[in-house]
Amino acid sequence: MFWADRHKEEIKKRFLSNDGTLVIRDEKTASGRVHIGSMRGVAIHGTIRDVLHEDGIKAKFLYEINNFDPMDGIPAELDEDEWREHLGKPLKDIPSPDGKAKNFAEYYASEFKDVIAESGFTPEYYNASELYLEGKMNDVIREALDSADTIRDIYKKVSRSEKKSDWLPVSVVCEECGKIGTTQAHAWDGEKVSYSCLDGPGGAVGCKNEGSVEPWDGRAKLPWKVEWAAKWKVVGVDVEGGGKDHSTKGGAREVASNIAKKVFNIESPYDIPYEFFLDKNGKKMSSSGGRGVSSREIASNFPPAILRLALIGKEPTVQTSIDPQGELLPLLYDWHDKIAKKYWDGVGDDDARLFEILYHSKPPKEMYHPRFQTIAFVAQMEHVDTEKQFAELKESVLTKEEVTELNERVEFTKLWLDNYAPEKYRFVLAKDTIPEGVKGFSDSQKKALARVLQFVEENKSLDGAKFHEELHRIKEAEGIAPKDLFTALYVAFLGRDSGPQAGWFLSTLDRDFLISRLKESI
Repeated sequence: MFWADRHKEEIKKRFLSNDGTLVIRDEKTASGRVHIGSMRGVAIHGTIRDVLHEDGIKAKFLYEINNFDPMDGIPAELDEDEWREHLGKPLKDIPSPDGKAKNFAEYYASEFKDVIAESGFTPEYYNASELYLEGKMNDVIREALDSADTIRDIYKKVSRSEKKSDWLPVSVVCEECGKIGTTQAHAWDGEKVSYSCLDGPGGAVGCKNEGSVEPWDGRAKLPWKVEWAAKWKVVGVDVEGGGKDHSTKGGAREVASNIAKKVFNIESPYDIPYEFFLDKNGKKMSSSGGRGVSSREIASNFPPAILRLALIGKEPTVQTSIDPQGELLPLLYDWHDKIAKKYWDGVGDDDARLFEILYHSKPPKEMYHPRFQTIAFVAQMEHVDTEKQFAELKESVLTKEEVTELNERVEFTKLWLDNYAPEKYRFVLAKDTIPEGVKGFSDSQKKALARVLQFVEENKSLDGAKFHEELHRIKEAEGIAPKDLFTALYVAFLGRDSGPQAGWFLSTLDRDFLISRLKESI
């Protein structure tokens, strides 16, 4: 069973008696440019919402932009000296890097929202600050402060984290400097929290203010493990997965689940643990650390269905990486076309189901899918009429839908070739000069090329399939090793020892040029 359907069935069992709308939630702290790894949670939760809808189950996908956390690190693309003064401030209170967005968090969140939309996912957004400023977190803040001893005990027993006896599960916004990452709460009298503004994580400098404040309506926030559980209660969350590292024994999920039960008197949501996408060095991606490819870069270079395939195609617990460098795009296209064929052939396995889900249960009708590697070659041959060439390969006129698909593939293939493709995929027709390698052809190679020349001269119209068959006949007749024949052809026309299928490739060339270059090579 496909992973999303498996989770769907488990969710249905757990919430069988729930007549309302199931709430699926995810969040992202807008602390810097969002890497593609953050899209995995979006894709998993969005897909769960989609498959629940297929069964007529009411469900909504809420996505929180956490803009109330403090800045605890400066994104790699920003100047440290310029932004150091903002360390410790809530992200919503820091100016936008471009001077246009409302604030720092909005600047980075807006780009990520665009990527999510382009990828075909449609969550409902809200900001974390809204929960606090509108007073929705007031009751849980009081519950947490009144249960500080219980929370300290949970930290100690579950995660072996020792908290000081006066530690309180709240961070106050300093009344003097406006920072939240530098304050330490040390007393709670049932109405006000007393705090000191000291130095905080990441180099944040406190103003040394000592104060006492009512922690309501956005004047304080909960630490994230406590806050995680509190939001489950406030938002009414039924389903929320998280990074696999959070779900390990003693991890953040177990801490939050215990707090949810013992402090807020609720059960934790249905969990879907998932692995993070890794960067090219095998490390977990980090927005503030500048590790990993940005979600914007990937979305700009991968078409929506192909990106969704990368995001949801493998089990959530499978570790994988997404990087435009290398052969990921061609591999994804081949994978897409394989599962498309299975779906259209009525195979009915997990691959076919994946194809259906990629297109939100409305997959396209059967069509001709041109091979990525063929497109990669044709896209570099300026003399080739792309649509005409692929109509010949299909052996019939392309439909309107097939032309649209072809054009999209050509567009993204060219982007890949220009920016990320390995050298073996790059081809330049050696039209103006004869490649140096021709001088080293052996007598057997020259004899074989003479037979190729004879075939071209005898056929005014060249068909790729027939040309391919003729090359193999020549190979057998001349007793030449396949590598020697094909290498000679590639060297003569591309100046390299490898290339696309030779018969098809040669059939796309201008016949006069083909004859001329073969004569020069002999």
